[in-house]
Amino acid sequence: MAVAHLLGADGISLTIGTRTLLDGVSLGLDDGDRIGVVGPNGAGKSTLLRLLAGTAAPDGGRVTRVGGSRLGMLDQRDEAWPGATVLDLVHGDDATHEWASDARVRTVHAGLLADLDLDQPVSTLSGGQRRRAALAALLVTDPDVMLLDEPTNHLDVEGVAWLAEHLSKRYGTAGRPSGGQGALVVVTHDRWFLDAVCSRMWEVRGDGTGAVDGYEGGYAAYILARAERSRQAAATAEKRNNLLRKELAWLKRGAPARTSKPKFRLDAAAALIDDEPPPRDTLELTQMATKRLGKDVLDLEDVTVTVPQPDGGERTLLDDVTWRLGPGDRYGLVGVNGAGKTTVLALLAGRREPDGGRVRRGKTVEVAELTQEVTELDEVGHLTAVQVVDSEKRTVVVDGKEMTAGQLTERLGFTRERAHTPVRDLSGGERRRLQLLRLLVSEPNVLLLDEPTNDLDTDTLAAVEDLLDGWPGTLIVVSHDRYLLERVCDRQWALLGDGTLRDLPGGVEQYLELRRAAAGSGSAGAGGSSSRGVRSAARSSQPPARPSRPLDEDSPAPASSGRVAPSAAAQRQAKKAAQRLEKRLTRLAEEEKRLHEKMAADPTDYEGVAKLDARLRELLTEKDEVELEWLEAAELAE
Repeated sequence: MAVAHLLGADGISLTIGTRTLLDGVSLGLDDGDRIGVVGPNGAGKSTLLRLLAGTAAPDGGRVTRVGGSRLGMLDQRDEAWPGATVLDLVHGDDATHEWASDARVRTVHAGLLADLDLDQPVSTLSGGQRRRAALAALLVTDPDVMLLDEPTNHLDVEGVAWLAEHLSKRYGTAGRPSGGQGALVVVTHDRWFLDAVCSRMWEVRGDGTGAVDGYEGGYAAYILARAERSRQAAATAEKRNNLLRKELAWLKRGAPARTSKPKFRLDAAAALIDDEPPPRDTLELTQMATKRLGKDVLDLEDVTVTVPQPDGGERTLLDDVTWRLGPGDRYGLVGVNGAGKTTVLALLAGRREPDGGRVRRGKTVEVAELTQEVTELDEVGHLTAVQVVDSEKRTVVVDGKEMTAGQLTERLGFTRERAHTPVRDLSGGERRRLQLLRLLVSEPNVLLLDEPTNDLDTDTLAAVEDLLDGWPGTLIVVSHDRYLLERVCDRQWALLGDGTLRDLPGGVEQYLELRRAAAGSGSAGAGGSSSRGVRSAARSSQPPARPSRPLDEDSPAPASSGRVAPSAAAQRQAKKAAQRLEKRLTRLAEEEKRLHEKMAADPTDYEGVAKLDARLRELLTEKDEVELEWLEAAELAE
């Protein structure tokens, strides 16, 4: 059966100023496609979306759309008319009974608007709340073609997971009212989201060629295929360089009197040099030296923090919480919006004092904090990136070599031109990079990062992760980016909105299970009131509650929430279960390795890679579940 074509771009071109964003690009969007768009900051990803949506016109070429198909777009500007309420924004003039009787619409409400008052004016919402309301307004219309520009911005981990599941069900699967599967195009830097949702990728190069490359599979398959293309390009470049060296060696040895032959050889060498492609931004980040970090780092001891409420009351963010950070600890902090993640960073940074308890700091601690605000660079907006770094520290020793501010900015991915551009004229991603570099040259030994992935493209994110991966100090990261958290952090902790701080041996997936369980039991979230006297799981003598879920028939029963120790028989059973689960994990790890090897063996077989990628996702989900079972069994066996 032929696949229905929904949207197409035929030879579109667009130039802004002297920059060519798109040059003769042809793309097709078919029924069932779920496409992720990636590329460097400023490459033209958002522009491409606007061209496809028809809100912007190309300089050349055309965009066609099948008649009768409905298109919806979410851009990065969340706008609403003056005086509009959340209900007005989401449903307009629709009568309540029209949308309230639709199960699909109720699902959107539960996923994005559960903590919002529908009669609240949009102008009083926070940035994150406005984003969710705008996203809900688009999702309830259920268009046949959905175009999303950074939909995960301001969403927490739970919101990102809900959106990924919702879009996967609504697009690329049968059962839509139109009879088709619909199509989705999403611009995002959230790599977990790309892998969870997308079946194809478009890469907007942003290198001046105006090209857009297509890849089959999600983000993981895209990275493998791109690595293979880079390997082939490197092999071609090496052959070219070998030939160039031979040509130049011949010229050096050739007799000056033989003018005709050297002239021919000079022309050949010039042609080879002209054919050398321009170097791509390496985005190479350098690990800075850290000052000595002693045994004592940062401790929250019996800390309580409350915040005032509009009704005159108070809400407790932290309730008698104790949390100890040691040298080299690498923790990710997740939680519902408003639970107090940024407040915890403020306590650790010394920007805020607790209402109760105390914060102990080691004598050698040097804290650097990356906040969400790029406005902190406004005061140096007249300076260039090089001057900003130079004002912090003129030189830094890296890998035994002394480097200047200019060399550091270049290694961080700034071209020579952008490094000497005033800060006020830099893009959001460039300002974010400069913020990070400004912190690192101060040589801290404790890094606090609040949503560090904001405004960064996927290549820069990989470079930042590479830096943080080997950074030897204490690291605390607040982020909704699961990919980043799982890559650079050894352990996850959660603020569940009830005043407690909870350890998550099962990682982000355990946090989502806890949230689902809380939603099922009707527990209060971030917007609810927390009861006094609830102790943090970090210091409570009781073991943290495990998420409720079925175990294998040979697995031990869940541990009691009381203080009664398990019997000897239960411990023996748990030990056997742990051993069995260890063997199962070994088999899963071996299969995972084989899948990676198969994908790397022939990355140009897009259909084969897509199937392997699908199996890999299933395997990783199974592996996460088995690891959580093993943790439960191991705890009982102790």
